[in-house]
Amino acid sequence: MRIARAGLPAALIVGFLALSSPAAAAAGEDDGSVSISEQRAVPGTTVTVTTTACGNETYGKGESEAGGPFHLFEGDRKGTLVGEFEVPDDAASGSDTVTLKCPPRTKVTGTYQISGRPNGAVDAGFGDSAGSTTRFALGGVLLTGAVAGTVLRMRRRPSSIAT
Repeated sequence: MRIARAGLPAALIVGFLALSSPAAAAAGEDDGSVSISEQRAVPGTTVTVTTTACGNETYGKGESEAGGPFHLFEGDRKGTLVGEFEVPDDAASGSDTVTLKCPPRTKVTGTYQISGRPNGAVDAGFGDSAGSTTRFALGGVLLTGAVAGTVLRMRRRPSSIAT
């Protein structure tokens, strides 16, 4: 009976893994053959994309959702294609997908993050001086009240020693 109880969860786990692996393989076209130089790029940055997925091809095309189309040319090593594009100044923060295509039917993707530039002063989390003073004053009042309440309670406590 124990074997049957243990077998059902194991079968469910194995079945789930078997069913999810083809979907993961189809969705994950990035097989590690795409390298993006800036994993966190800010608008205005030049991003370099390198791939070995095209084999012996000497030319390919790439397209960034944010940066648009660009060309891939032969790099320093044989079998490596390299391309560059610039992240536009008006690019929104978030994930950007780069798609690379080369003959005859090779298509790979990679992603990187676009980080927005800080606008104005950087907030260090300390707040303004007036807000800090108010918070410290309120904290002092609460602490003083707690101490006073504890002292009064200790003084009013009946003595347990009988004379």
